[in-house]
Amino acid sequence: MKMTKFFLPTLREDPSEAETISHKLLLRGGFIRRVASGIYNFLPMGLRVLQKVENIVRVEMNRAGALEILMPMVQPAELWKETGRWDAYGKELLRFKDRKEHEFCLGPTHEEVITALVRGEVRSYRDLPLILYQIAPKFRDEMRPRFGLMRAREFIMKDAYSFDADEEGLDKSYQLMYETYHKIFKACGLRFKAVEAHTGAIGGEVSHEFMVLAETGEDTLGSCENCGYASNVELTPAISSEKYPSEPSKPLEKVYTPNVRTAKDVADFLGLPLKKITKTLIYIIEEKEPIAVVLRGDHEVNEVKLERALGGRAFRLATDEEILKITGAHPGFLGPLGLSIRVIADKSLENFPNFVIGANEDNYHFLNANLGETFKADLVLDLRKAKEGDLCPKCGIPLNFIKGIEVGHIFKLGTKYSSAMGATFLTKEGKEKPLVMGCYGIGVSRVISASIEQNHDNEGIIFPWQIAPFQIALISLVRDKLSLVEELYRALEENWEILWDDREERPGVKFKDMDLVGIPIQIILGKTFQEKEEVELKVRKTGERYYVKRENLIPFIKKLAEELSSAQ
Repeated sequence: MKMTKFFLPTLREDPSEAETISHKLLLRGGFIRRVASGIYNFLPMGLRVLQKVENIVRVEMNRAGALEILMPMVQPAELWKETGRWDAYGKELLRFKDRKEHEFCLGPTHEEVITALVRGEVRSYRDLPLILYQIAPKFRDEMRPRFGLMRAREFIMKDAYSFDADEEGLDKSYQLMYETYHKIFKACGLRFKAVEAHTGAIGGEVSHEFMVLAETGEDTLGSCENCGYASNVELTPAISSEKYPSEPSKPLEKVYTPNVRTAKDVADFLGLPLKKITKTLIYIIEEKEPIAVVLRGDHEVNEVKLERALGGRAFRLATDEEILKITGAHPGFLGPLGLSIRVIADKSLENFPNFVIGANEDNYHFLNANLGETFKADLVLDLRKAKEGDLCPKCGIPLNFIKGIEVGHIFKLGTKYSSAMGATFLTKEGKEKPLVMGCYGIGVSRVISASIEQNHDNEGIIFPWQIAPFQIALISLVRDKLSLVEELYRALEENWEILWDDREERPGVKFKDMDLVGIPIQIILGKTFQEKEEVELKVRKTGERYYVKRENLIPFIKKLAEELSSAQ
């Protein structure tokens, strides 16, 4: 492809709307353009990358025996009402009515549609197992769409669904997809990790996220280098390596603590370490039942763990007015002693001697509180976020905490949707049973952003060979020998995808544009080509330069391409 025939509107400055590296570079490199908040056009360069990722996904899914279909983005409310998600899903579900006043939504996911399809077609155990997938747009009405393709409202997703006769079959389908996802992300040239994860709004009992490792990632992963354990920090057990010193029990002492509302303020006022201060948080379950959660001041509540402790029931933090009515005090002075509501204490308070609690009276705290003596908890659970120094739940070695970007998520759904929607089959014995399902998603457009967050420098994008929009950039700086340049371009084009910068532009402009868009190999036809017919090659990732005679160029690039395509 010649640049003079191509549409590549690059920008010199970072757009003001962009926050992350990938968002800036996708806009500057002419890959995408904003249509509305969280909604983007893919320009030719961006579409080429998107199609590369799609093709990798499609090849590996087909190899795994999955069958591609295409489902509509517009979905009828009736299907969502069968599973109860029409009301439960929340405002991310964009609902609307057609001219006949029938209710519809734009699909953020397709569990209901695929289950309805399969219940109408699959009759017998002989039709199983079955894995169907699509690569198609999704729409989620995010409250705060940001970071470009990372958290868009409309995005491209690969979603697959497995149907089996029993849990054993689901285990096999799940493992097959787990292995297929490893192949997909490796083929995309990404450094990634599969981690145990929360099932969230999709539901089910078991799930794994596939995380691209990047310092700019929104998610934190707990990872063990010794045994390979990894989980999203939402699920990571908080196993402390800290040993509490032995202290004699002291009498409870009420102290005046004026105008100190945060745990740190209390610690500073009393001259104690932050860990010696506890905080008590009031939550409201399903808008009716208040509970108190107590933990150390240097710890944070893990609300995914709390959700599990509450059996998946909805909850929220209480308002200041609700807190005052329940406890008799304002936030900052709350404690578990004397409360008439359920109290859940974090495990870190077990055997922790003489800590500080709020007195449920403004401007007062108690010194020397102890779990089990000063107050009793209805439940003592692991409710905090794991952090540096905590131990691996499998081998006991200290965990590493790294940042990641979620690009894939797989779930064991079981019969959550098939039971609700009456999707059944006849067993070998002639009994009717609900289909056992799994769900497997990849954020195809998100992979592009994640790759850039992982692969860039100060000059621009460094695309992995496997998903680069073009494999080679031909930068022509000579004004004569044009027939030789054309001949070289044609020879290269027979083997690779070439973008020939044949514009009448300054060399600096050409170099900056090619560095910006991240094409893996640059072939520069300059002075050495003019004088000696010697070609200069630059590897975008490393900056290495090679000088190769024109007649040796093709075999040299073949060898170089093999190295780049196998690199991780």
